[in-house]
Amino acid sequence: SNAASPAARTAMAAPAMQQPSANLKADWTNKPLLQRCQELVKVIDDYPAKELHPVFPWLVESIFGSLDGVIVGWNLRFLHTRMNEYNTVMDFLDPSGPMMKLVYKLQAEDYKYEIPISYLPSPVKASIQEGVLPDCPLFHNKLQFPMSGLLTLSMSLNPFEYYMFNFAFSLIVPKVGLSHGSCSDSAYFVLVDAYLKHFLPTEGNVPPSPFSDPRGSVAPPAPRSPSVPYVGYGVHSTSLLKRHISHQPSVNADPAAQEIWRSETLLQVFVEMWLHHYSLEMYQKLQSPQVKEPFNPTEEHVLVVRLLVKHLHAFSNSLKQEQATSPSTHSHASPLEEFKRVVIQRFVQQKLYVFLQHCFGHWPLDASFRAVLETWLSYIQPWRYTGEKSNPQTDVQNRTVPDKWASFVQENLLMYTKLFQGFLSRAMRTDLVNAKNALMVFRVAKVFAQPNLESAFSLPEHVLHHRQPRVFLTPAHSGSFLSSRQPAGTDAVFKVKSHVYGLEGQDCQYKQMFGTELRAVVLKLIQIIAQARQTAKRISDHSAEAAANNSFLSWFSVSSSDPSYTFSGGEADDMGECVKKTHEFLDKALDYLCQIFRLNSGQLSQLMANLACTEDDGGSKQLPDCIQSENGLVLTDLGRMQIINGLRRFAIEYQGDPELQPIRSYENALLVRLLFKLSTFINDLMGDHMEALCSRQDLLGRVSRHYLTRSSAIVEQRRRSPVTRQARGHPQRARLSLRGLASYRTLLLLLLLYLFFALLSFGLLSSTALILVIGLVYELLLTPNPQLKQTIQTKCYQRFAL
Repeated sequence: SNAASPAARTAMAAPAMQQPSANLKADWTNKPLLQRCQELVKVIDDYPAKELHPVFPWLVESIFGSLDGVIVGWNLRFLHTRMNEYNTVMDFLDPSGPMMKLVYKLQAEDYKYEIPISYLPSPVKASIQEGVLPDCPLFHNKLQFPMSGLLTLSMSLNPFEYYMFNFAFSLIVPKVGLSHGSCSDSAYFVLVDAYLKHFLPTEGNVPPSPFSDPRGSVAPPAPRSPSVPYVGYGVHSTSLLKRHISHQPSVNADPAAQEIWRSETLLQVFVEMWLHHYSLEMYQKLQSPQVKEPFNPTEEHVLVVRLLVKHLHAFSNSLKQEQATSPSTHSHASPLEEFKRVVIQRFVQQKLYVFLQHCFGHWPLDASFRAVLETWLSYIQPWRYTGEKSNPQTDVQNRTVPDKWASFVQENLLMYTKLFQGFLSRAMRTDLVNAKNALMVFRVAKVFAQPNLESAFSLPEHVLHHRQPRVFLTPAHSGSFLSSRQPAGTDAVFKVKSHVYGLEGQDCQYKQMFGTELRAVVLKLIQIIAQARQTAKRISDHSAEAAANNSFLSWFSVSSSDPSYTFSGGEADDMGECVKKTHEFLDKALDYLCQIFRLNSGQLSQLMANLACTEDDGGSKQLPDCIQSENGLVLTDLGRMQIINGLRRFAIEYQGDPELQPIRSYENALLVRLLFKLSTFINDLMGDHMEALCSRQDLLGRVSRHYLTRSSAIVEQRRRSPVTRQARGHPQRARLSLRGLASYRTLLLLLLLYLFFALLSFGLLSSTALILVIGLVYELLLTPNPQLKQTIQTKCYQRFAL
């Protein structure tokens, strides 16, 4: 497709250097992806960086999509393994593939590419627009100052930064279309995993660049100063002296830092673009319901964050034991080993904490929260990613947290305690009859019940009161953050102070994990769990009974004809086996919570007994907790919780004209409409005569009232309703209803009766007359009206006596 040879193109003048770009753009939409990638590989190999430079921004945009979302690119988030283009794309974008070779080729020439700051996360953008330099080194020495002012600022990025920025940004651009597979199976997810393993290796060093230019190895961007490694990044700054963006710090080249500059850049881009959408100040403002949320992560976004968290734990845990424990060896550690030692605390902790706090408070109360939950549980269990194989014969409940992780727990204390409290708040507002929600409660309780985990929480609290007596707890509640059962050393005190002040600021209000307030919340959750178990049992019993009553003619039955019928309980997937799983998850969750908070069997039995008494008193049949207002009944918070967990419900009944209620699935729609018109015509024509019949006090009058009107039952039903009291006492006129003949069950029964009488040689008219007599007698025998029954019996006795 390229008319001129590479050698000829190299010799062209500056205007002609755009020819590779023009050719590629012309062929981009006309050829299949495989052929395009093959030609791109050839162009990358044959052309010098000077000619590839103008192609690079267009190529990145064509692959990952435009920053404004107008161009979708290759749609990596929709590309799955079963698609034909999957292997071609993965080979081209591999960390050692042609695209990365192009990046390194341009990196050697020190080309720059601009990104408007309007596409940066909100806290970073706000900081820059206020004239304050962000803490992250990624943004240092990158800002370009246009003549028009700060509003049109842009960042100047090197090729590697520009490529990774666009790659990371494509995750948070809203999806266009529907995905037909798991997001963990998508090309984007697999590429994230590949980039993490390549640039943050758990074994060995970062592989060298596959491209080598005549001047030597590819130079990194202006690296950080070796005298102040990692200072300030990821730690909450309490200094009032903020650096203005016009005074960006100059840095000296650190030869040793060339080894890991790509690793640092990759991690900084991922953390900033995926996690840094909320600052501490912004999160505090978001607690007000009037503030609109600036960013809402998707389930796919959270799953990618979890992948990042899991790999960073594995990366950090690959640090040699002597490097991790001995401070004296830090000065002799390689840049990569030093990077492993600080990667979690300095680069990820603060932004992930605020990110999870936002998700806990704003995520919908449904099963999709599982992605957020597992991300949190992955972070607080770094011992799961050590690479050591656990003994499969060891009981999960007997596995202990090694003592060496006490330091990690103390440095991440709020990740355990504050988020646990946030989860309790969610769990109390969630439908725990749903097996998926019950599983989440079980997962959290199981993690926090691990032996040795509580002992790692211990820290004397009084050390925080001598400086800020009004924060945390009162001095009377002496002890630890989570427990008063064990003392801790000065080093642990310093770590926890730095951690708490860094994440929540000097004025945070800390709630003790095992304090009275939180213990009361746990007891309330336990009661809700017990109620959900009983609700699940009722659902299970109801399902078993319905299955037992099923028959061949169930399709024609009117068992579900009640217009007020509603199913109280979980979603459809909570039936059958799912209800059994709900029981199992909630039972184990109760055991774990009792183990964590030292609840004895007597306390639990008392809670269950109180709940059983409430249920025996008909609590499940009562209305949800409400208060009377001018507009009727209004649900309280307790009432909402009762409805969410299926404990109580309103009796939803159809209270309009029975003839006008919606057509049921067991009725023939055409017959319903035709019979309604026919009965309306008869009622208009014979209404007065029917009223006269119903007004009689003899047997004929009572029979007429039974068949022609049911106004008394309707009025009584309305009087029992707690909501529509204004509809009392409006009796209906006597009328004939033929809607019952539109039921498939009735039609089948009539067909069988006509066939039966035909076999007995009865004609059509005689069969109809017999059916009417049989129907009349059958209905009268089953009537619930005792006065009518007594009248019939008396008349029959008198006739037989004569």
